[in-house]
Amino acid sequence: MQEFFQKGGIVLWIIVALSAVAVAIIIERLLYFRRIAIDEQKLYSRVKSSLEKAHFDEALAICDQNLSPFSALLRAGIENRAYPEQTQREMLKDAAAQEEPQLERYISALGTIANISPLIGLLGTVTGTMKALGVLGRFGAVSDPSVIASGVSEALINTVGGIIVAVLSVIFYNYLVNKVNLIILKLESQVNSLIAMVNTGEAGRKRP
Repeated sequence: MQEFFQKGGIVLWIIVALSAVAVAIIIERLLYFRRIAIDEQKLYSRVKSSLEKAHFDEALAICDQNLSPFSALLRAGIENRAYPEQTQREMLKDAAAQEEPQLERYISALGTIANISPLIGLLGTVTGTMKALGVLGRFGAVSDPSVIASGVSEALINTVGGIIVAVLSVIFYNYLVNKVNLIILKLESQVNSLIAMVNTGEAGRKRP
């Protein structure tokens, strides 16, 4: 393995560093989405039950126990229940939009890695090729093929490394972007149902 990295040269180490950053981002985002994944219907029912009894503090406490964007949207709806429905709708949409930065955290960096990895691999290809051609230029006919092979190996290793990192980064980048878009769309679609919930029954009559 050590010999493999030696053949790749300094450019390969840059590619390895980028791959480590990409893996760290992917793991962090997957764990984050797993952490915020909840049974929304169960949470919705618990909060609705509290609101129907006008137990607003209890409903807010239930929201605070969850880290999901849906619980943040519920909290915003409860806290702004005294406003007219149109105002509530706008506030809930703003609350949903405020969840986007946290959902999209680090994903753009992963996209950048996906874009630059092949270019860095290409840089390694160029430097490896220059090394091989430089040997030929200095010595003409070379009796030891391993001298030229060293430069060719560096070129090929960096090319392969850059492509592998790029492919894996693109796959997970697209997956994470789709995940975020689905969550945001779901939040936006829940605005009307949340407004209806906080404005019905006893919860609707006992506004502060």
